[in-house]
Amino acid sequence: DRGKLLAGLTLACRKRPVAAVRVHGLADEVERELRARGELEVPSREIGELVMEKLRATDEVAYVRFASVYRDFKDVHGFVQEIEKLLGAKSYG
Repeated sequence: DRGKLLAGLTLACRKRPVAAVRVHGLADEVERELRARGELEVPSREIGELVMEKLRATDEVAYVRFASVYRDFKDVHGFVQEIEKLLGAKSYG
C-alpha cells in the first residue's frame, strides 16, 4: 500500500533534511524493486527491511526512527543495540 509506505517514510523523515521529493523517490524505489521481483505478494517483513535499507543510505536518524517503530523496540536497550549496529556498520563500511 503506497499510502502506508509514504506515511511511514514521511514520519521517519519529519524535521530531517530530506526533501519531500526524496521521500516520494524512496517510495518509488521500493515499489520498483518489489515489482521487479515479479511476485504477487511480498511479506511485510521484506518491505520493512527494504525501506530501512533505503533510509539507512539516506538519513541515519530517519532510519533509526523507522527501525524503532518497525522493530517495535520494547525498551531503550533495543534502541541502543540498533544504533550500535549502525555505528559498527559505518566503521567497517
